[in-house]
Amino acid sequence: MQFGIFTVGDVTADPTTGRTPSEAERIKAMVAIARKAEEVGLDVFATGEHHNPPFVPSSPTTMLAYIAARTEKLILSTATTLITTNDPVKIAEDFAMLQHLADGRVDLMLGRGNTAPVYPWFGQDIREGIPLAIENYQLLHRLWREDVVDWQGRFRTPLQGFTATPRPLYGVAPFVWHGSIRSPEIAEQAAYYGDGFFANNIFWPKEHFQRLIGLYRQRYEHYGHGSADQAIVGLGGQVFMRKNSQDAIREFRPYFDNAPVYGHGPSLEDFMDQTPLTVGSPQQVIDKTLTFRESFGDYQRQLFLIDHAGLPLSTVLEQLDLLGEEVIPVLRREFAAARPAHVPDAPTHASLLAQRTAAAK
Repeated sequence: MQFGIFTVGDVTADPTTGRTPSEAERIKAMVAIARKAEEVGLDVFATGEHHNPPFVPSSPTTMLAYIAARTEKLILSTATTLITTNDPVKIAEDFAMLQHLADGRVDLMLGRGNTAPVYPWFGQDIREGIPLAIENYQLLHRLWREDVVDWQGRFRTPLQGFTATPRPLYGVAPFVWHGSIRSPEIAEQAAYYGDGFFANNIFWPKEHFQRLIGLYRQRYEHYGHGSADQAIVGLGGQVFMRKNSQDAIREFRPYFDNAPVYGHGPSLEDFMDQTPLTVGSPQQVIDKTLTFRESFGDYQRQLFLIDHAGLPLSTVLEQLDLLGEEVIPVLRREFAAARPAHVPDAPTHASLLAQRTAAAK
């Protein structure tokens, strides 16, 4: 089981002080958070991709390469790589380059994005979002696995005898997660290729994501990649902790109420009741996270959002200490004890390379 954090990279005023960090401060804070994540024993750091204010991570591979040079074990991922508005050729080359720089500590999560104006900025039509996601990934998948590609589709110029460079590290493509909060077509796509499916279940009730994950598991088995309970599933979550739960609620409430994503909507208490958001003690985070297995089955990756809504860096680093010292060790032990032996770990570059080497013998 992999545990980590993801960031959306929002630049938001701290509602308790009124101070808004500069873009430079926010970018450097994200680097500090990634390094701290490795220090406290987390497995994964993932960054979103956004091209509009108030977000800064418009170039995830640039940031992840910088972090790779300052970490040793951390798996570096995206919380969304926009498969709809990025050219598949550029994705193929950027992430292969990152693989080499990071010694394979790389995977990525593909998504369509949820900001409509981004599509025309990159010459695309949001009404074609699903077809773009399907066609672009079909090409990306081939670019990483075929040395020479001839290809023609609807949304970009044809390729004739094209080779993406550099080639994936040791010939093993980065593992791909397909992220979705609403689209069964994306669950189907993940299942077809035998890739991972990440349900960022931070906004809606669990029943919605149970249907998506259930569809993915069923189709994963249908396509012959393994049994339904062996499908590779990741989940999102949000936490804010203090030793005393009432202190956590009191401190986090102004951040929740003014958050750019869900502020000025349901109450904090309603949101906690209906979604994975946990604001309370470390034990409450442990207890709620363990219920995810009951709702979604055995899964391979759990990412927490902890640095949003204007929370100052010092507070986020304190959250990481609590995760690393009090929460993750317990979750590792409990999830490992409950997981059947036939359910696999999340793929890594090392495990995929070992599989390929064994198959070649």
